Amino acid sequence: MAKKKKKFDFKDNLPEEEILWRDRKRTIFGLPWSFTVYEVTPERFIKRKGLFVTETDEIMLYRVLDIKMIRTLGQKLNGVGTIVLYSADQSSHTERIVSVKHPDKVRRFLSSQVEKIRNEKGLTGREMFGTAGTDMDHSECDHTDE
Repeated sequence: MAKKKKKFDFKDNLPEEEILWRDRKRTIFGLPWSFTVYEVTPERFIKRKGLFVTETDEIMLYRVLDIKMIRTLGQKLNGVGTIVLYSADQSSHTERIVSVKHPDKVRRFLSSQVEKIRNEKGLTGREMFGTAGTDMDHSECDHTDE
């Protein structure tokens, strides 16, 4: 009698990551009526977007180079804001976290998570410098090529 092959189950082999923060893109009056979800785990930022076709984008937090917050007047009135992540990621150098509640708290949280994971991995800013200027327009530089 032949042995049955055991079906591979991803649940057995991959531990579930803890979600540290989750929110949705907010639309009219700051209400979460959209199909865009943002999540932060201890090592990743994840954006899931779409209803019928879902697109998932992921950035490793240690690859984040800079974080910026933008708040328009309308966003201020609705208690939301947009956070922009600049990263060394090949697929998305810029990731926008659009219209989330408490944007300043989220920005500070992301910044602390980025520093924490970099310290755990033993990375410093020097490892990331070579990736930051890949799309740089050298006409704006002060140096001359000799």
